[in-house]
Amino acid sequence: MRYTMMVLVAGVAVLLGGCENMSTGQKGAVAGGALGTGIGMVAGGSFGQVVGAGLIGGAVGYIGGSAIAK
Repeated sequence: MRYTMMVLVAGVAVLLGGCENMSTGQKGAVAGGALGTGIGMVAGGSFGQVVGAGLIGGAVGYIGGSAIAK
């Protein structure tokens, strides 16, 4: 349990550190892609459905992030 938590915290730190020079739209695309993929996996979809959900989530996240930036 402790090892899993340390790996999770390290992963989040790396992800947030990598977002330093990204625009708001790009940050939205990363968040949307991650959420779409996660929702597809939880719903129990096939590989194609999970990838499609991630792509759609990324596109929606980019559009939302760009709208927020403006």
